Amino acid sequence: MRPRPDSPTERPCPCGRGVPLAECCGPFLAGEPAPTAEALMRSRYTAFAVGDRSHLLRTWHPDRRPASLTLDEEVRWTGLEILHTGGGGFLHTAGTVEFRAHYVDAGVPGTLHEHSRFVRVDGRWSYLDDAGDTD
Repeated sequence: MRPRPDSPTERPCPCGRGVPLAECCGPFLAGEPAPTAEALMRSRYTAFAVGDRSHLLRTWHPDRRPASLTLDEEVRWTGLEILHTGGGGFLHTAGTVEFRAHYVDAGVPGTLHEHSRFVRVDGRWSYLDDAGDTD
């Protein structure tokens, strides 16, 4: 039986690719490895948007991973723009993704502009760090 169009898995993925969550970032949130650094970045944005702490912690580089993570439930993530990628492909071991993540906090819109670094750990992409806020 096909899920109803209004079910969470049939809604458009928060990452902005325009396909249902189940066909986009959903498998990565469920534990499937992301094939590229950009795919991992998109899935991490989606995890922030849907409040999936476990995915965020699981995909953080083990040397940089915080012991716990608290998400601000008042922040509503409203859009993601990928501005530039470097490396991070199928045959790479490192990559960068520059992006803008839009949000609303207490009714005030804002933007996070970041240049994230990713590396492969045991064959899986991991978020390493922010190479520096670009704004």
